[in-house]
Parts: sequence; C-alpha cells; structure tokens
Amino acid sequence: MAEPPSPSSTPSRAAGHPTTEALARAAYSGLLRLGAPAYLLKLWTRGRDEPLYRAHWAERFGFLSRGVQPQPGAVWIHAVSLGETRAAAPLVAELRRQQPGIRLLITHGTATGREAGRALLRPGDAQAWLPYDTPGGVRRFLRRWQPRIGVLMETEVWPNLQHAAQQAGLPMVLANARLSDKSLRQGQRLAALMQPAARSMALALAQSDADAQRLRLAGVPRVEVCGNLKFDMTPDAGLLARGRRWRAAAGRPVVLLASSREGEEALFIDAWSARLAARGEPAQRPLLWIVPRHPQRFDEVAALAAERGVRLSRRSAWADDAPPPDAAAADIWIGDSVGEMPAYYAAADVALLGGSYAPLGGQNLIEAAACGCPLVLGPSTFNFAEAAQQSLAAGAAVRVADAAAGVERVLALLADADQRRAMAQAGLSFSQAHRGAAQCMAERILAIAGQAAPGAPPV
Repeated sequence: MAEPPSPSSTPSRAAGHPTTEALARAAYSGLLRLGAPAYLLKLWTRGRDEPLYRAHWAERFGFLSRGVQPQPGAVWIHAVSLGETRAAAPLVAELRRQQPGIRLLITHGTATGREAGRALLRPGDAQAWLPYDTPGGVRRFLRRWQPRIGVLMETEVWPNLQHAAQQAGLPMVLANARLSDKSLRQGQRLAALMQPAARSMALALAQSDADAQRLRLAGVPRVEVCGNLKFDMTPDAGLLARGRRWRAAAGRPVVLLASSREGEEALFIDAWSARLAARGEPAQRPLLWIVPRHPQRFDEVAALAAERGVRLSRRSAWADDAPPPDAAAADIWIGDSVGEMPAYYAAADVALLGGSYAPLGGQNLIEAAACGCPLVLGPSTFNFAEAAQQSLAAGAAVRVADAAAGVERVLALLADADQRRAMAQAGLSFSQAHRGAAQCMAERILAIAGQAAPGAPPV
C-alpha cells in the first residue's frame, strides 16, 4: 500500500474559495474552447484508421444525433475506452439482475469503447459520445438526456461536467474508482479546479483501501470500498477455445507481450532477437506474439518489426480462426484485432504485461489471471498497484527490473512446466477469490438512483 502524501501536499485554503474556483473553471473552459479545433483535427485524423471517430460528431458537443429521442430517467454509465467498457459489463449485468427493465445510457470517448459498448445495449437503452468538457456541451447533454444518476467508470472526473451535474441536482458516482499517488499529486497542484469536482461527487466506490484513502485526500466526501469489477469479468469460453487452437497451430512455445505501449515493442523485439540468437535453438524457437494496446498503432508496430528484418504474421491477415501455414515459420505474430484478449492469453504459455516496462503504470493484469496465464510484470504497475501486489503474493505473477530481464524470465519459465502450471492455477484461484464488486456497486448505485428525481431538471 502506498504511503499517504505528506501534509505539505494537501490543497491550499485558497483552492477552496468560491471565487478562486470559479476563476479556475473559467480559465479551464477558455483553454478548452481555444483547443477545440485541435481536438476536432485529432478526432478526424484518428478516424482514418478507426472510422467510428468520424461518426456522430454532434454528440461531441452535447447535441443529439439525428433520429435519437431520449427518454428521461435512465441510469447513465460513462465508460471512456475499451478497458472501462469491459469492466462495466459485470456492473451492467448486475444492475439488470437487481432491477429488471432498467434503462441505460452508455457513453464513451473512444471508438474501441463505443464498439464494445454496443454489446451491452438492450431495447430501450441508448449510446452516445460524452461531449467535450465545455460548459455549453455538458449542459446540453444533461438537458437533453436527463438521466436519473451518472456513473463514471474508474478515473473519469471532469470539472465542467461535475459542475453542471451539481447545478442540475444530478447525483454522480465514481465506480470502480482508482487514484494513483501520481494522479493525486497532479490533482492537488490543480486543487482550485479539481477539488470542487471531487467535492461534488455523491459517492466513490473504490477498488482498494489505498485508493479510498487517496480519493478522500482528493476531496471526495463519501467513499466506500467495493473491490475491482475486473475480477467479476468472466473470459468468454469461445475465445479461450480459439486461443487454444492458435497455440496448437503454432506448434511451439508462445510468449505474449500483452497490451504493449509505445517504446516497449522495440525493447522487446531487440532483446528477444538478441537472446534467441545467442541461445541458438532453431528447432524449438519460441514465438513472440505482440498485442499493442491501441489499435491505431497496429501498423506502426508491424512496420517496426519489419524494419528489424523479422518474419511476421498478422492476425488481421488470417482468413479464418486458424493461422495460415506460412505463419508457423514467422518469428513474431502481431495481434492486431480488438476484443480477442482472452484468446491471446489462452494461446500463450506465459505473458509479459505491457505498460509495465515503460513508466506508464501497467495494464489490467487481472484478465491474465482469470485466463490462467502466468504473468511477468515490469517495474511500473502504479495504475494497478494493489492487484499487482496481490497477484505477486498469490504466486500468479513475478516481477523483473526491465525488458531484458523479462525475456530471461519468460524463457526460464518456458523450460519449467511445473512452475507454469502452479502459476496458472494460482491465477485462477486469485481471480475467483476477489469477486463480488459488481453486486456491491450495483446495490449502492440503485440506492442513490432510487432517491433521485425521475430525470435531472433542465440546466
């Protein structure tokens, strides 16, 4: 557990003055308006690779898409990207179990999140982009949709949105909430802007005691610990079976670099190639499978590998579920698909956790445990600090200092089937032991929603 910040890092009294806070929000809003052209250009540019970014533009500024007729009183869940959307799935299922017939509005910020969110919709539900955090945009959004309650997943706290919700009398809940020491310090440096947003939160449902402590220091008045929704996610059996077929087709040991981030792929390709060249094992040469975290980087990573002269096979080039015959001769496979992470873990003998070898805080490691895949962590896991510590303590994962050490460790694990089996079983037990967050969060959310008005009043 991380130590709490020292008293000197707590927000100043000036940050709590209404005039100071109003001026800070006005300055923030002015900067957002000035940055709107760059924001639109970024969306349009990303839309070259992910066309969904170029759809429903009106929603980005709080307007309704053509033909959409909102019904007041829905439970609104904001899941910005793919990870948050997938984490929201068990919460959505539990909300429906506890209150059959509930209507949901699900919003997103990324194309992968919106694509995944479609699977969560039922008749009567709606889906939209969360608008850019300008005062006018968020007021229009709340006035048109009039939800009963707002549920923000994990870390999504926006100053103007929180202010508009407070003015509208709309209760806001931060679900599956987490806050790192780094984010807390950043928020305290911007206390005049972020502290009012935290203060206006009706409830934060934290992943851990450490997260709860930091959320209270950030200014959230009411915090409860419910655990991590990602433990309630059940890997799709069909995807697990697909992954096992891929492993059989590979015909050799498979090492997965899961959810890699910028800079990590080059480190591992170089360390991997150098180490295997030194070992000289052509007969049972292991396969490295790289799955980049962000779809817009798929081509970049494939080009990076090609520049280094390695033989590639890309998941997107496979005509069906099975790798083509020439894939067996490749040095590296690129997992350039979305929504197949359980299959990638099922195909792997051992995995390296992306985002943990660069100073980025790591990615979701619970999914690997739930799939029974042994995991090798790098030094940076502050985004999932408690889950990482629990996984290490359970024996489901090991930690190394850098990419070169990661390569050494996975090669050692490939030679030790007994340890891999023990780690896989430890991961399954670890993931099962921490379930229950969805039930806890759904109960708290529905209790607040039951006390709220049928729809937020106009703002």
